[in-house]
Amino acid sequence: MAKNFALIGAAGYIAPRHMQAIHDTGNRLVAALDPNDSVGILDRYDYDVDFFTEFERFDRHAEKLRRGHPDRAIHYVSICSPNYLHDSHIRAALRLGAHAVCEKPLVLNPWNLESLIELEKESDLRVYTVLQLRMHPSIRVLYESIQREPAGKKHDVKLAYITSRGKWYHFSWKGDQAKSGGIATNIGIHFFDMLLWIFGGVKEMQVEYSDYTRIKGSLELERARVEWFLSIDRNDLPPQAVAAGKPTFRSITVDEQEIEFSGGFTDLHTEVYRDILAGGGYGPQDTLPSIRLAHDIRHSKSESTKFHQWQAFLGK
Repeated sequence: MAKNFALIGAAGYIAPRHMQAIHDTGNRLVAALDPNDSVGILDRYDYDVDFFTEFERFDRHAEKLRRGHPDRAIHYVSICSPNYLHDSHIRAALRLGAHAVCEKPLVLNPWNLESLIELEKESDLRVYTVLQLRMHPSIRVLYESIQREPAGKKHDVKLAYITSRGKWYHFSWKGDQAKSGGIATNIGIHFFDMLLWIFGGVKEMQVEYSDYTRIKGSLELERARVEWFLSIDRNDLPPQAVAAGKPTFRSITVDEQEIEFSGGFTDLHTEVYRDILAGGGYGPQDTLPSIRLAHDIRHSKSESTKFHQWQAFLGK
């Protein structure tokens, strides 16, 4: 039977992937919320979505559906709001008797997860997080390969992710570290989750350089030594990406062997939804290691005040 979804943060960048996932899994989007009203994209999926720009009116409507319209009562709330509002909107979903499907990061601070875990137990509802890289075919192959290896074997891993952002980024909530968690959290959390999922827990961590557009560091994990680099500055794109007109560059090498995972990102949300609806999904406990790591990176002082061209460690 089709499930009813509500969406908080309908005007945001990532919201269309959730709309598509709800549609592709045969479910219904019945209500949406965003303080901005540029949400004409809703018509691509359904002309009968109740839309609100004020949380209070959305909350009242959702409660009315829960009490008086069982065929339209909300089963899941998808949360695409700014990072610092996630835990508040998760709690609202649970109060409405709905499961929460929340974008990354689930919360900004590891201690915020404790209350969500308790609320799950009290409500008998689930809090799901979107860890879509765990669904990527190439990443899953790598994960399974590493899990078959003998304990103690270590790999040398190098990760770079550059995604071009204009000046608007720094004037939005994403440029405010208190609201987004900074670059390591806002654009890096998926990659840190992927690394910890594949190569195990953190033994040592170091931030080598950090400013408002890029951050570089190293990790000692149970099964890997990792060098990583994250940037939103298009000037950091390698020549091949610039020549191809691509605003984004992703690279991960394991023992100098490139792991191809540049494609297949747009459909991963649908795979996350399928997994959740089939009884799977990842929750607060699964995301704790990466949230703790991103928090520690955010509060670490860099070892160097100079930025050395990142391409050197990838041999670009």
